[in-house]
Amino acid sequence: MKIEQFYTKCLSEASYYIESNGEVAIIDPLRDVSQYIEQAKKNNAKIKYVLETHFHADFVSGHVELSKKTDSTIVFGPSAKPNYKAKVAEDGEILTLGDVSIKVLHTPGHTLESACYLLLDEAGREHAVFTGDTLFVGEVGRPDLVQKLRREITPQYLAGLLFDSLHNKLMTLPDDVIVYPGHGAGSACGKNIGKETASTIGNQRQFNYALSPTLTKTEFIENLVVGLDSPPSYFPANVILNITGELKSLDEVLQAGNIALSVDQFEKIRKDQNAMILDTRETDEFAKGFIPGSISIGIGGSFAPWVGTLIPELKQPLLLVVENGREEEVITRLARVGYDNPLGFLQGGIPSWTKAGKKIDSLKEITAEEYFEVEYSPNTTLLDVRRESEFKIGHIENAENVPLDYINENIKSLDFNREYFVHCAGGYRSVVMCSILKSNGFNKIVNILGGYSSLSAVASRQSKVS
Repeated sequence: MKIEQFYTKCLSEASYYIESNGEVAIIDPLRDVSQYIEQAKKNNAKIKYVLETHFHADFVSGHVELSKKTDSTIVFGPSAKPNYKAKVAEDGEILTLGDVSIKVLHTPGHTLESACYLLLDEAGREHAVFTGDTLFVGEVGRPDLVQKLRREITPQYLAGLLFDSLHNKLMTLPDDVIVYPGHGAGSACGKNIGKETASTIGNQRQFNYALSPTLTKTEFIENLVVGLDSPPSYFPANVILNITGELKSLDEVLQAGNIALSVDQFEKIRKDQNAMILDTRETDEFAKGFIPGSISIGIGGSFAPWVGTLIPELKQPLLLVVENGREEEVITRLARVGYDNPLGFLQGGIPSWTKAGKKIDSLKEITAEEYFEVEYSPNTTLLDVRRESEFKIGHIENAENVPLDYINENIKSLDFNREYFVHCAGGYRSVVMCSILKSNGFNKIVNILGGYSSLSAVASRQSKVS
């Protein structure tokens, strides 16, 4: 028996490869399915099952494409209603895989169809459980991600189901059963997920606050629903794609988008198709020089989730400015969250743009020390673009909190005539925010290098941290 975790840091997502006696099950595959096919081929094994723990919201699953390419069976837990051929298993149903077996555990709570998969070894012993978004390391799944699709199902109702699933199904397992969750730290699918990407039932029983034996069901529900941020705007659209399976293959997306465009072609497509320019270079490179009107979302950060949060339409035509050699990577990572409409990339990047004599914009930037050296007019605002929860923990005196996550909804509250000094925690989000503001006609924008970490160090010496 072999178990391999495929962990994707950008999405904080874990998919799994289980193999026994030449047969393979894949759990929650990403859209780039070649990695699983290649692994099975290397081991001279055949993929038999594609197991889905639920209809994912934070990424587009590769289950349909993987099933087509390998003639394998897609499996969901009870109550799932996919729009394609799949096995909807019964609670407690056993699936055979080589010399081992997998037991389906219906664990509603995160979603109504959520299921965990209990792996029984060659001797029938309970070896590991793949918990999807039901149980994480140090946390449990949030219960409200389907609200835009199912308004009659409240977070409180789902939290109650989750409590029962955890205590009646997962906490009845032996302490030595390995826990393999669907996500690690950084995922929006849980409030405070631990850094580890695996654990044991015993460890979670002892250290996971949500599983405390003294925590009543009422207290569990209250704790789980309080302080939840709204899910990223792309989540409902990804759920629909995962239910319907109506999307191009990744091969088709790559073929259409991985095209080098001359400056003239780039400009023509931008005009003819109202395409958005997405600059995926590192944020410090973007700040030095970029095509006017382009949006910066650097590939080095949490790229795909930020794309999903900030670009409202999955079908938005995109033109890419990409670091040389990373074109396919960028297109693949866009496709993982359902953005299938890149139309090509600028051949030669920004140097080719400047060589053609085209206009270049840049960001004005200052250090934290420089910010505090100047006495500003009443017409300036220190704009803190961190999340509200971060802002409440600590912020610079007189700063205004406008989280990057909700800029599309809140941009109308900003004043074109004001000068904004923008910062986040370390510098990534503030450059993204500056690019969005500039693309919307805000010209008095200054990025503060080093973000809150630098500002607070200087401000603490001047007693200007609130």
